[in-house]
Amino acid sequence: MSAPAGRPTRGRFEHTALIVDSDDSLDRLLMPVLRRHVSDGEPVMIVVSPGTERVLRTLLGADALALTWGEAGAFYQRLGFAYEAFRRFLRQQHAQGRSVRVIAEPDIPTDLDAPVDRVAAYLSYESACNDAFAEYGCPVICLWDSRRHPTLVIENVRSIHDHELTDRGKRHNSAFVPAQDYLAGRADVTMPATPADIDIDSTLSVMADVGRGRESVAGWATDHGFAPAATAQVVAATNEVLTNGFQHGAPPVRLRGWQHGSTLVVQVDDRGGRAIPPDAGYRAPARPATGAGLWIARQFADIVLTRTVTGNTAVRMYFPHALTHRDPGGS
Repeated sequence: MSAPAGRPTRGRFEHTALIVDSDDSLDRLLMPVLRRHVSDGEPVMIVVSPGTERVLRTLLGADALALTWGEAGAFYQRLGFAYEAFRRFLRQQHAQGRSVRVIAEPDIPTDLDAPVDRVAAYLSYESACNDAFAEYGCPVICLWDSRRHPTLVIENVRSIHDHELTDRGKRHNSAFVPAQDYLAGRADVTMPATPADIDIDSTLSVMADVGRGRESVAGWATDHGFAPAATAQVVAATNEVLTNGFQHGAPPVRLRGWQHGSTLVVQVDDRGGRAIPPDAGYRAPARPATGAGLWIARQFADIVLTRTVTGNTAVRMYFPHALTHRDPGGS
């Protein structure tokens, strides 16, 4: 027997990609889905760009009033925070016995001048949600515009969604890659080169040196215009990764920091050479006191990269000034 409309289906996450190549594709592919949900009285949350929202409202007419429209900025702040906020939303809906259909359009533009590939980092979170959101039973359709993103990005989008909405309806995606496999392929990506001119370069020999590392990062972030609350978050993330370097790696632990435009970059290397699990830090630990280091780092940094080679484990964190200063509680 199928679950009643609006009731969550446990243990399954239906993650559907809709590749948009024109406004007409929204009309052909998405409108039948939305009108069916409206007709069945199913709750729908739509979080899309202002341009897409205007198109959808025009196509829906009076039916638009039956849907809930969210602000895109509420879900797309620092990547880890946005991911966790979305998970909590789904968990809350599930706890209330509701299965909300979510239509989301990631507001992550391809930027070739950025210090790191933010779209690639976001797609890792999208892949991780295939496992992390399974228990909530809230199906999600993700809109990706092929006019805004190159072919390689669109191919990656398809690989992390188990369904695709096409002219033939919703189809199982034969190219789907499970989260563990996708993240494993991304975990040891080559990091962008470290610049020759850096602001911090410290070697920490014992755990007691972590305090010195925190102080240097705090003063550095302040000198680069980070407000006290934002500086505290940079320091907290750095503290967690430095501590991990001693607890799970091996000294000496090297701390480096530099600026790329308005983004502060912090890198921590330890000599343990212990591989970091591909899914580390994507899900909040069951017990906050254990295994929370990388999860905390992913909450405060916009992007976290990891790489392990023989005798060295590196964690790099990116803190864009604007995003780090954005108040999560205000979304």
